Amino acid sequence: MLGLGVDRLRADMNRLLAMLFHQGVLDEQFLQLQQLQDESSPNFVSEVVNIYFQESEKLLRNLRALLMDREFSDYKKMGIHLNQFIGSSSSIGAKRLRNVCVAFRAASEQHNRAGCLRALELLEHDYCYLKNKLHELFQIEQQRVLAAGVRYPIQQIN
Repeated sequence: MLGLGVDRLRADMNRLLAMLFHQGVLDEQFLQLQQLQDESSPNFVSEVVNIYFQESEKLLRNLRALLMDREFSDYKKMGIHLNQFIGSSSSIGAKRLRNVCVAFRAASEQHNRAGCLRALELLEHDYCYLKNKLHELFQIEQQRVLAAGVRYPIQQIN
């Protein structure tokens, strides 16, 4: 009976991943990241993705602050933030976010404030979507691990 639950959860994970790939949200880099996870680092992917989300939220705040400044003219600084966002999105396989950042950077290079504002809205929307879907994926994975009865060493907190 336990195996059926594990199989169902694995199938749920696969369906969710397939949907994210089909929608262009993720690319093969995410699969490569998953391959780095093993029993010695069972939470590797979620830890890397959580660091990505923490850094991305800082970048989003910085981009919004730059664009909300009435005297805004520092497109170079915006480009630096966007390059960071592009690189980190690429490293975890966040294909759609990377592509939105590339379009955002193009608007920035053209000093197109209205285009930058539209791109920021889209970036924030797609960021929230990715964050929610990966959170869902990690929850299913956690349930699958528990259902499989896999035991990892408990770390003592001092």
